[in-house]
Amino acid sequence: MKRTKSERQRLLLETIDETPFITDEDLARKFNVSIQTIRLDRMEHAIPELRERIKSVATHEWNETVKALSLDEVIGEIIDLELDSRAISILNIRAEHVFSRNRIARGHHLFAQANSLAVAVINDELALTAKTELTFTRQVKEGERVVAKALVEGTNDKGHTVVRVLSYVNQEIVFKGLFYMYRSNQQKGEQTNEISH
Repeated sequence: MKRTKSERQRLLLETIDETPFITDEDLARKFNVSIQTIRLDRMEHAIPELRERIKSVATHEWNETVKALSLDEVIGEIIDLELDSRAISILNIRAEHVFSRNRIARGHHLFAQANSLAVAVINDELALTAKTELTFTRQVKEGERVVAKALVEGTNDKGHTVVRVLSYVNQEIVFKGLFYMYRSNQQKGEQTNEISH
């Protein structure tokens, strides 16, 4: 069923309001129109492109929140953050992230996204990665969007804060990491939810 332009634009506004990080490509598929049509619809309503929407949310919400590094040092764009609890970031894999021969993302970019998110979630002026346990579960290609989710699991017997990061492409796990984080206010057994590793 073909929608009128005004109906499509109304639904577009609602969709972006509900899911601000949806891509133009996903919107084009959802409304069965070209990407160019979606871009024109956005321009008519002064809706910024995805990258600007993410940047706007990140700048307003997280600039004062992230303590251990500056926001521009985070690899990817933070879209959710609760210090010492959880965080989410998005990284769009572009030409500069991939091997030119096969267009597959270099692993250090996925690691950097996860590691910087593990640092950002720590509620301390100083947070350093002491140790990691990593698994790359599938290749990531140019054009894919990686969503990294960090969860603080507690402290281990050395007093390191343990952060688990899972990275997804379209709900499929592509990277798993356990990050053992040193922090300046670290004390052995400081927190009650200890983990032995």
